[in-house]
Amino acid sequence: MSLTRRTLLAATPAAALTPAPSKPRVLRTGFDQLAAHDYSRLGGQRVGIVTNPTGITRDARHIVDVMHASPHVNLVAVFGPEHGFRGTAQAGGSEGHYTDPATRLPVYDTYMKSGPPLADVFRTAAVDTVVFDIQDVGARFYTYIWTLYDCMEAAQLAGKRFVVLDRPNPVTGRSAQGPVLHREFATFVGRQPIAQAHGMTVAELARLFNGEFLPKPVALETVLMTGWSRSEFYDAWSLPWVPPSPNMPTPDTALVYAGTCLFEGTNLSEGRGTTRPFELLGAEGVDGRWAAAVNRLGLPGAHFREAYFAPTFSKFEGRTVGGVQIHVHDRAAYDPVRTGIALLVTAKKVWSGFGWRPDDWIDKLTGSTRVRTAIDAGAGTDEVVAEWQEELRVFRRVRTEYLLYK
Repeated sequence: MSLTRRTLLAATPAAALTPAPSKPRVLRTGFDQLAAHDYSRLGGQRVGIVTNPTGITRDARHIVDVMHASPHVNLVAVFGPEHGFRGTAQAGGSEGHYTDPATRLPVYDTYMKSGPPLADVFRTAAVDTVVFDIQDVGARFYTYIWTLYDCMEAAQLAGKRFVVLDRPNPVTGRSAQGPVLHREFATFVGRQPIAQAHGMTVAELARLFNGEFLPKPVALETVLMTGWSRSEFYDAWSLPWVPPSPNMPTPDTALVYAGTCLFEGTNLSEGRGTTRPFELLGAEGVDGRWAAAVNRLGLPGAHFREAYFAPTFSKFEGRTVGGVQIHVHDRAAYDPVRTGIALLVTAKKVWSGFGWRPDDWIDKLTGSTRVRTAIDAGAGTDEVVAEWQEELRVFRRVRTEYLLYK
């Protein structure tokens, strides 16, 4: 059922943020819960798992290694997403099909596969149940959630059971922010109309996908976390951070990513090829006027420092560029999407060389033409943000039906 036809519930007010405790608490992920019961939910099943380097235990062992060694689960296949099962590929790449040297399990490549071709992969692997366990970062254009969607659809087509092991949203699950994707702009960085910062966990998203978007629902089970609160950031728990992709090195990256990834759609560097991707932004010819302009806006939660850097790959490889570094000093107040828009608006005003990628990739990232055309027309930050508020209210109301945690 589409968002526009569903009977909408009243939106739940966003929970008040609480500071991270001085001593991290123990959070038990979906995998921890599954293993604590000797994998009873997978008993008698030939199991395949969709995962990557983030599929780890609290003591930093990979769950594939742990499951393979257990007599209580019959793990027969691994399915690798973008960047691969072991995470060696850069953006837009995968590791292909191979035998994992550590476990001797076959690893199948799911990247850029969907529908019947992906269903055929599950049939070839001869699995009964497909398990999903990947750390998300809370942004619509982070492709792992669309790997989740594609695998759910393919599992339904292949007649397979689907189990999602939940992990926390590292930037909290307090609220959804940003524009909602329009269906005509659907790509692998956004298959369905959800908000740019969705504020959900992968298990909650799986329930949303099953209830709202899949042509036919899959036989879905979710294994929930214990000890997770929607209002807390990643460092509130004793859970190791493993980069979900090569350019997501820290939780700080995830904090800004939902806004600054929009610079992928411009001719400015989004900081790839540096040690602070998505926190550093810039281009040749940019100087301190940009940092000064965005600081004058008084955006909550962040300061913007004039910065110079030389990317080792991607845009401006080997060349020194000028720009800004984002320093978030108050995570509770920081709004990544509005900040991203403000950075685009000010960049266009202070740098004459500003331009969009020729393929209008910005439209795929924001989900429509509205952000690009509004900024080109000279709109300010508040005017741009105002344009998506009604569709965001609709999404927030539907979202409440699928939330699993307080």
